[in-house]
Amino acid sequence: MKAHVIAVVNLKGGSAKTTTSVFLAHSLGATRRVMLVDADPQGSALRWSGLADWPFPALGLSIGDLHRRLPGVIGDDYHVVVIDTPPLEERANIVHSALRAAHVVVVPMAPTMMELDRVGPVRTAVEDVASLRDGSLPVRVLLNRTVANATSTDTVRQVLTEQGWHVLAATVPRLERYAQAFGASVPTDDEPYRAVADELADVAVMEASR
Repeated sequence: MKAHVIAVVNLKGGSAKTTTSVFLAHSLGATRRVMLVDADPQGSALRWSGLADWPFPALGLSIGDLHRRLPGVIGDDYHVVVIDTPPLEERANIVHSALRAAHVVVVPMAPTMMELDRVGPVRTAVEDVASLRDGSLPVRVLLNRTVANATSTDTVRQVLTEQGWHVLAATVPRLERYAQAFGASVPTDDEPYRAVADELADVAVMEASR
């Protein structure tokens, strides 16, 4: 499987994993062949794809051996695969399998103290699968639902950086278009997610050069 696999992961629901996965896939799909994999048994991304006209396929694959099944499903037809995972605390087996398949992990979170308290288990999960996969697994935190001119974004960014996390420079603001996006068509040129996609492309290039 030649596709670059991005797993979108967080401990709990309500962290905008599905919105992040969908918007990111659309931004990446502007210049690459993309598939979105819905690994959450809840199936929100898959339902969304059935309600809107997406320019790329979506596949439901909420199974604990996703890392074994995915290569046969994807083949060499796609440049990028985005995996929307279930909450880690509810379906750890599926998330661990997605981490084994991934080339990079994106952790979407709001810049709050409560969200800060939830990122530790993601690092633990990445460490748990390290011996089961080939190569390193870079993790990038995406600060979303940010508020313009609020100090919370910079404060949380600093704390995360001090804890050893790599935080994306791009952020996604708290906007109504994201809160009400489910079921609607998604632009491929959404500026915040295009910036996220560009940063993740740089990560892919750096990893490929190692």
